[in-house]
Amino acid sequence: MDCIFCKIISGEIPSEKVYENASVYAFSDIHPLTPVHVLVVPKVHIKNIDDISEENGRVMSDLFAAVNEIAAMKGLREKGYRVIINNGKAAGQEVFHLHMHILGGKEDLGGMLA
Repeated sequence: MDCIFCKIISGEIPSEKVYENASVYAFSDIHPLTPVHVLVVPKVHIKNIDDISEENGRVMSDLFAAVNEIAAMKGLREKGYRVIINNGKAAGQEVFHLHMHILGGKEDLGGMLA
């Protein structure tokens, strides 16, 4: 498979690991938009939300549980943080492996859309 996130998860491409458990891997974005910008990805390749099924649906709760732990680790809970999933090309999804962005570390994260 030629998926950059799968290669990061396998260690083929280096990353700055932030968090890992049996089903989720999280790493710092190499082009951060905020002081804290973490990508949270399932270890199993799922293209995007449209490919969530009954068989793999548990991945969403695993991702959100990881977001919760990472937000606590990074000290984001007090001021708040944003969690984004871009789903499909029109939404800005650039890597077609389901992932969440955790954005935080600023006093004001701005509006929802630019």
